[in-house]
Amino acid sequence: MPEPVAKDRGTGHRATAAISSNAAVNRAAQRIRQVLAASPVPEDPGHAENTLLWLLRMHPAAGDALRLAALAHDIERARPDRLQRHQFGDYDTFKQAHADEGADIADGILAAAGVAAGVRAAVRNLIRRHETGGDPDSDLLRDADSLSYFDHNLPLYHAREGYAETLRRARWGYARLSQRARHFYRQIQHEDGRLNQLLAEACDGRLDATGA
Repeated sequence: MPEPVAKDRGTGHRATAAISSNAAVNRAAQRIRQVLAASPVPEDPGHAENTLLWLLRMHPAAGDALRLAALAHDIERARPDRLQRHQFGDYDTFKQAHADEGADIADGILAAAGVAAGVRAAVRNLIRRHETGGDPDSDLLRDADSLSYFDHNLPLYHAREGYAETLRRARWGYARLSQRARHFYRQIQHEDGRLNQLLAEACDGRLDATGA
């Protein structure tokens, strides 16, 4: 399958390559990218591409459903009326509602693009479970999503939310990483030493500030 193109981990991403040899899948991917490009959350377009890159780094043979789910898993946020944390009693309930609504939004895009029913069903399930995992494919997507938060989202999240809230979110994200993903976590470094210190604190200081 052709590999995606992403310029870097930052907001200046470039995402033009096909993700599949299937034309309907590529139509759906293009539409997903168009929707994400208009997201009010600035890290969303790059996060989608970066999640796909982490997915393929861990599982180069990932099929169409996983690739589409990697791109579309946060599509619920790409709306002016996206769900907000304060609308829910706890963070996990908020994240599950985000996943459930995102699965329905993505399914509408896939249906309009003519994606096969079996792939659509798999993508719906993956997006619904991308926050929690529970089977090998959704566990893989959860890991790719989490690694992309640390790799791509962290600088923008930190600039917007501050150190204390970013550390809380990072600790939540680290706790859900598999042992496989924690190996890759150790390879993530940022030019800003404060972010590397935050990565170390997020895993209870088991890394130093350089990520070693």
